[in-house]
Amino acid sequence: MKDLLIKQIIVGEIDTNCFIAADPETLEGVVIDPGEEADRILEAAEKSKISIKHIIATHGHYDHLGAVNELKKRTGADFIINKKDVFFAENPAVNGSAFFGDGTVKAAADKYVSEGDIIKVKGLEFKVINTPGHTPGGICLLSGKHLFSGDTLFNGSIGRTDFPKADQRDMLSSLAKLMELEDDTRVHPGHGEETTIGEERRNNPFLQGLRR
Repeated sequence: MKDLLIKQIIVGEIDTNCFIAADPETLEGVVIDPGEEADRILEAAEKSKISIKHIIATHGHYDHLGAVNELKKRTGADFIINKKDVFFAENPAVNGSAFFGDGTVKAAADKYVSEGDIIKVKGLEFKVINTPGHTPGGICLLSGKHLFSGDTLFNGSIGRTDFPKADQRDMLSSLAKLMELEDDTRVHPGHGEETTIGEERRNNPFLQGLRR
């Protein structure tokens, strides 16, 4: 299986990992979690000659979708999210924008996805995994041995469940689902450094009771 072409851009005031993931041959790709700084994201795509076909948010918090509208306008790509997180994506009062940002971040989805759906670009597929817990509509994206985990799984930690509509029980169920993946699956989280499923299975203190 061919590998992905991945560009990571750390954006915004709380260092969100935005990813451009593309087929290395067709150079068609997606933007995942564009929290801010549309110019930098587009510059990275253009430098690698990547054509952006979809914009995907792993969940609806402001720091993962602040650049969505500008990217849509400048690329023509559609915006995709789980329908259960529309409550956040379209409402600055609850998505964190009113408290931590400038109070204006919101984005309306063009398409909704859920468990098992496949997001396609030419030569590449991303499987949607429902991972509620941090938010009700949180998702992860799996392409080959690459998992884009949003704010569900981090290097050495997991997503917070003390935010509005977060749920600790849902989070543990979602993490158990991710632990079914192979150890060599590379994890690209919404914040912090890359890791692997195996590394987290062995060393993440929040996962010790969730082994396969």
